Amino acid sequence: MTAYAIAHLQEAAPHPEIAEYMERIIGTMTPYGGRFLVHGAQHEVREGHWPGHVVVIGFPSLDHARAWWDSAAYQEIAPLRSRHIEGDIILVPGVPDGYDPTSTARAIRDAAPAR
Repeated sequence: MTAYAIAHLQEAAPHPEIAEYMERIIGTMTPYGGRFLVHGAQHEVREGHWPGHVVVIGFPSLDHARAWWDSAAYQEIAPLRSRHIEGDIILVPGVPDGYDPTSTARAIRDAAPAR
């Protein structure tokens, strides 16, 4: 099942280390089937407050995403970003083909107090 690395990164001043990180990240993702799905795009906030930038990287599975994150190649370049850009990064599995949220709704309804 497809999985995603999702980053919510804050604004940062340009820095040569950030440029180096961006130049090298593809080489760390390729062995794990990773590819950018969202990067450098303007987002539209429709509810709440979302400053900064969104990055989404797709992987064939959560195991692939974890292996990429834990790889020596990625861990070597990660400080180039983290020293200059604050943010939150998560790994999350996608939903299976044919996913239907009604089963989740049923579990919520069952757990909710009766009205």
